[in-house]
Amino acid sequence: MTCAIIDDEPLAVKLLEAYALKTPELQLLSTYSSAIEAYGGLRETPVDLIFCDIQMPDLDGLKFAQMLSGERTRIVFTTAFDQYALEGWKVDALDYLLKPIAYPDFLAAVQKAQRWFEREGQSAPAPAAPATSDSFFVKSDYKLVRVNFSDILYVEGVKDYVKIYLSGDRKSVLSLTSMRAIEGALPATSFLRVHRSYIVNMDQADVVERGQILLGDKSIPISDSYKDAVMAYVNDRMLQGR
Repeated sequence: MTCAIIDDEPLAVKLLEAYALKTPELQLLSTYSSAIEAYGGLRETPVDLIFCDIQMPDLDGLKFAQMLSGERTRIVFTTAFDQYALEGWKVDALDYLLKPIAYPDFLAAVQKAQRWFEREGQSAPAPAAPATSDSFFVKSDYKLVRVNFSDILYVEGVKDYVKIYLSGDRKSVLSLTSMRAIEGALPATSFLRVHRSYIVNMDQADVVERGQILLGDKSIPISDSYKDAVMAYVNDRMLQGR
């Protein structure tokens, strides 16, 4: 079974990592120091089994488990607080390990997971193809906010942040992430990097002219290094006359 570890305590991660590496039934693919980091990573690379702490900043393990509702990935909670046991069962946790965790208890949870997968004949879902997705989540003001691709006008890089400008009532979303991460998540059929600091939803573009793209009254500059890519995109979609 493939597995991942989520815990904001480095020593707890090292212990579980050591346990996983010496357990033949497990293949450890990733470790995360927060549930928010794990949410993005595990969407790209799902696993069969997650060993997840409960008390973590920003997004705790219980809420993280609720966000995975419907997934076939199973969760084993690892926590120092036994008062969370009931809540753990409510979110359909496979097992609940109380810290400090002894290896025999860890192994028993692994064997329980193995029996579950053998009984169900399932494994973790394959990564979803980016082209079939129509939205993503970004962290903004300690929340995970869903952004629909069709609502995006353009994205602007602002130092260590990106600002996603939207149509409709929501004007923008500010998130601590990179332009490269945003560019990689957006479909290339509609979104185009036109500048070091700008990605444009070309479905929303009104005019392309003189080194700029107009979206309503907003002018987005096209830098020299991206001009050829922009013109190739436009030429591929240009209506040809006689």
